[in-house]
Amino acid sequence: MVNNAEQHRLEQQRQGRENWRLWGPYLAERAWGTVREDYSADGNAWQYFSHDQARSRAYRWNEDGLGGICDQNQHLCFGLALWNGRDPILKERAFGLTGNEGNRGEDVKEYYFYKDAVPSHSYLHYLYKYPQAAYPYARLIEENARRGREQAPFSLLDSGVFADDCYWDVQVEYAKLSPDDLLIRITVANRGAQQATLQVLPTLWFRNTWSWGEADSAKPLLQLESAGDSAWSVKAEHARLGAYRLYGESADEWLFSENDSNHQRLWGGTNASPYVKDAFHRYLIEGDGAAVNPAATGTKFAARYSVTLAGRSETCIVLRLSAQAQEKPLNDAAAVFGLRRREADLFYAGLLADAEADDRRIFRQAMAGMIWSKQYFHFDVLRWLRGDGNTQPPHSRKSGRNARWLHLRAGDVISMPDKWEYPWFAAWDLAFHCIAFSAIDVDFAKDQLELLLKENYLHPNGQIPAYEWAFGDVNPPVQALAALQVFRAERRQRGQGDRNFLQRVFHKLLMNYVWWINSKDGDGLNVFEGGFLGLDNISVFDRSMSLPPGFRLKQADATGWMAMFALNMTLIALELAIDDPDYEDSAIQTYEQFLHIADSIAGNACSGVSLWDAADGFFKDLLVEPNGCYHRVDVFSWVGLIPLFACEIVDQRLLANVPRFRQLLDDHEGGEFHGNFICACPAHENAAGERLLALVDHTMLPAIVRRLFDPAEFLSPYGIRSLSRRHAERRDLGVLPGVGRALIDYVPGESNSGLFGGNSNWRGPVWLPTNYALILALEKFNRFLGEEYKVAAPGLADADLSLRQVIDGLARCMTNLYRPDADGRLPAFPADSPWQSDPLWREHLLFFEYFHGDNGLGLGAAHQTGWTGLLANLLMRCHDADIAGFEVGRELQLGACQGRQYAQSVDTAA
Repeated sequence: MVNNAEQHRLEQQRQGRENWRLWGPYLAERAWGTVREDYSADGNAWQYFSHDQARSRAYRWNEDGLGGICDQNQHLCFGLALWNGRDPILKERAFGLTGNEGNRGEDVKEYYFYKDAVPSHSYLHYLYKYPQAAYPYARLIEENARRGREQAPFSLLDSGVFADDCYWDVQVEYAKLSPDDLLIRITVANRGAQQATLQVLPTLWFRNTWSWGEADSAKPLLQLESAGDSAWSVKAEHARLGAYRLYGESADEWLFSENDSNHQRLWGGTNASPYVKDAFHRYLIEGDGAAVNPAATGTKFAARYSVTLAGRSETCIVLRLSAQAQEKPLNDAAAVFGLRRREADLFYAGLLADAEADDRRIFRQAMAGMIWSKQYFHFDVLRWLRGDGNTQPPHSRKSGRNARWLHLRAGDVISMPDKWEYPWFAAWDLAFHCIAFSAIDVDFAKDQLELLLKENYLHPNGQIPAYEWAFGDVNPPVQALAALQVFRAERRQRGQGDRNFLQRVFHKLLMNYVWWINSKDGDGLNVFEGGFLGLDNISVFDRSMSLPPGFRLKQADATGWMAMFALNMTLIALELAIDDPDYEDSAIQTYEQFLHIADSIAGNACSGVSLWDAADGFFKDLLVEPNGCYHRVDVFSWVGLIPLFACEIVDQRLLANVPRFRQLLDDHEGGEFHGNFICACPAHENAAGERLLALVDHTMLPAIVRRLFDPAEFLSPYGIRSLSRRHAERRDLGVLPGVGRALIDYVPGESNSGLFGGNSNWRGPVWLPTNYALILALEKFNRFLGEEYKVAAPGLADADLSLRQVIDGLARCMTNLYRPDADGRLPAFPADSPWQSDPLWREHLLFFEYFHGDNGLGLGAAHQTGWTGLLANLLMRCHDADIAGFEVGRELQLGACQGRQYAQSVDTAA
């Protein structure tokens, strides 16, 4: 831990003394086209609510904006609007293509970067690159429509609008003086050689809650209080939030309107007021002077600054948003920004103190992206289904998407995969986000893990909502794994884990655990059928589709995930049993379930055929015909690697208070169950007195690792591929009964199929979450087996390596995605892009959804820090042997030491 005021502020927040996260970067990058705003008859959200409508239509559920912030309930919002004098549209939100418009699915066509952030949001820094030429909206749509799936997407850089550096860098920084008092600095830089003019409109508005029949939603008010030559003030009054004032330096003019839909433009109706949401666009671009309210009141406000700058020059605009009236609001602003930036420097220096500059930059921007990707998520499904105000859904909705999730009522700040392409939570994404967040803000990580387990999210039947598009879909059950990792992270950081947190999540996860057993084990034989499980098109057919009557698919990955879930729950129960022996029963119950799953995977309880193919040394799906005949699906992918994740270590500390559980382990010495040896569950202990609980035993592990770390199969220079490279030649898998001809392609880059949204591809690229889960599993095997245990890893070394050496090599591969290679090139970015050589681009990183399986190129959602933020955790492992080790004794010793240092830092800061 680090001795600085930022850490002190986090500790105050944790103890509830000050809520520094009252204001944060909770605006979406895009709210139009989301499921919540869809009231179409066919359920096509992207076609129903377009970007062209967004400037004129008040959102029902969620606001968006450029570089914006809002309070934690999104009553009052602040963001940027820009106009370069040439665009046909006022730039108020990021533009991109919908799934049907893009040749590879959804794709944001903007360049914005999350440069910096700290967990308390006391300092935030955002950069947007805005062309000085007219933004090529039509050309981006037309060119991508013309291109086929075999071609690369047409990007904004490809259009040439950034040629000769003719663009603006617009940076927004936020520095808090207190939880409800923040300074805003907008830095505008002309990167071109010629003089240019930019209209900058800092915009303040209220989310529209008054148009939907809310009983307790009085209409708020913005009004100009004072305006002089040197400063101005606008007062914002809201029944729940209270009063705030936005102060600013002299502006060209002040514009007011209402955040109400333009019914006339959208639907040919009549507006209740002439002042509507798109007023500033109409005033500036269409020259409609009657669009804005001359009375200087409304629910949407912008101060217009006409900024003319010589080439290669910049200027700043400073504002202040405060809940307290200020006599000299902008005094000492520079000093406050300097202080908050120094605190941020100290905070990150203490987390990765000995790393090289490149690694510190990767870590800091990855974490900044995690923090900036928080979003206020608002969705009341029952109200959405019934409609409200003037917004009535079609009758078909009552039996359509999410109709069985009437209990779901969300109004929370949630970590999003990506605030443009995926501006909603996804359950398994969020679990990995929490692991990433635990490195810098373990309290937020705990809050997020508990959120989807609350009664207004978790289905009464125990299912965790998957994601907004279809809450009833099935994501891998990784929440228990994440809870354990967050618990262990807190123990390392503070010397003691939060037992109450672990207890709360355990009780709710038991409901989800039972749902899996009751819903996804169709034959009651402990072999699971979860569908595509978030892995999209990794199989030879769409596993979410029903097979012909009588045919069943026994999934190695679904069953492996459930084996992992059972062991995770066993470990949580054992942790809780240290202080409360009553949890021993739960540990026994979940471990017995694990043994039954292992027995079925071994083929002893269902078809009589093991999911483990001993000849190939790999787990594979089984397709079972009505007559009982079976067929192996001969695919080498994550499907067959996920059973490796079912691995945990039990130490003497966990066994001290559970004599019956200890006896259970002894009864199954060597992994024996019902007369068969089914898993790695030895009764013997390692030198530290620990026992290994794992689905994969010592006879299986070498074969799996040999494939994993073979460049001809899974190992790429940048991590483990999703599909073995052998399928580049071995495509034809023959005829599968009930399915037909089975073909699978090794596709290391963008998807060649639109089946799952176009830009989502698991057939070859490198994905961070599964790679990270693999490292966690290998670390546990290494901890038990020790450094003397060696395996063949032909892609890493000629000689056999310890598992620790294998893990280190894999971590380096993935972190090398953003490190300069021998030629100085950053693998995640195109070779001909400005990220390779232009200092105005190179320092600003994008954290992609996934990466090319051969060359490391970043693909998919360009700003999806989300689970790609796990790179920060990998960097910590690369530079901190104690974090990488995971040995319980070292973990507790480190935690106690850091706990003392933390207490000292708080005392000093106070």
